[in-house]
Amino acid sequence: MKFLYALLIMVPVTVVLKYAGIGGHAVLFVCSALALIPLAAVLGRATDDVSIYTGQRIGGLLNATLGNAAELIITIVALREGLVEVVKASIAGSIIGNMLFVLGFSVLFGGLKHGRQKFDARHASTNASTMSLAVLALIIPAVFALGSPRHRPSDSDIVRISDGVAIVLIIFYALYLLFTIFGGSTPESAAEEESEGRLSLPVALGVLAVATIAIVFMSEILVGALEPTAKDWDMTELFVGVMLVPLVGNIAEHLVAVQMALKNKMDLTFGIAVGSGLQIALFVAPVLVLISRFVGPNPMTLVFNPFEMIALIGAVIVAVMISVDGESNWLEGVQLIGLYAILAIAFFLVP
Repeated sequence: MKFLYALLIMVPVTVVLKYAGIGGHAVLFVCSALALIPLAAVLGRATDDVSIYTGQRIGGLLNATLGNAAELIITIVALREGLVEVVKASIAGSIIGNMLFVLGFSVLFGGLKHGRQKFDARHASTNASTMSLAVLALIIPAVFALGSPRHRPSDSDIVRISDGVAIVLIIFYALYLLFTIFGGSTPESAAEEESEGRLSLPVALGVLAVATIAIVFMSEILVGALEPTAKDWDMTELFVGVMLVPLVGNIAEHLVAVQMALKNKMDLTFGIAVGSGLQIALFVAPVLVLISRFVGPNPMTLVFNPFEMIALIGAVIVAVMISVDGESNWLEGVQLIGLYAILAIAFFLVP
């Protein structure tokens, strides 16, 4: 694992390439992606140490929050540039990626190393039902918008429906946080592992903050280079939004989830993967809807296209079926990755 920290040299290298104007978009894309890998390792170590003191659920929630902070900033910048469709595609892609790609590789590698892995079925069931409700709420404006001309709401009413859904989801997310933190579940005991903590809690939190800021900065450079690189490689805007932006923008978070699965900390893995998808659906997407009224040329609605809606529903159904029994194995990881690959092929071929 220590060899990853040698790649930290790519952080200043990427900054120099960016501001000195050296190399093309593809070079900047590759270098920023390489810089995110060691930053993910730092974030993973700090998250692991924080979870010793707070428990795996709170540690996973904290990691998911910090990971999504980067995406929130990047999408706000995109809204300011008027890239509303790309932002909506990245929201759908983030949920799909977390539920299928991140969780799939975590379950696969964790299962290959440890066999059948167990986690808290009650907490996973709560997350699964919450995720199902969140996705249903997100597609309601699109269902009404795609109705018959006689019953279809006006464009201004669609904006109002999206605003109303956004406000309800934010309130629901606040209540979800209260339940997760103070819901009466007995937190994992840290006493047995505390002596193994390499960092104190204040230092670990400080490392988390610094690593997150660096990840946000590198992610902005990476996503800025992504669109022109994708055009050079003849990729559509939909594929870039649904598949590439979430994949590369959350690469740090993805690697941390896999790290925790390899350590057989599946509650933390599910907390990062599923928790991140929940935060996108319940907090990031609603906040972007409301912020778009102030930062973008046009307000953003929650009207996803039919391809995105079907992918969202399919991803959540499969992930829920796998997570509610409280145990996982490598074959379930293959199933999640397989569905993600099918969706990637379909989105790549959509003109």
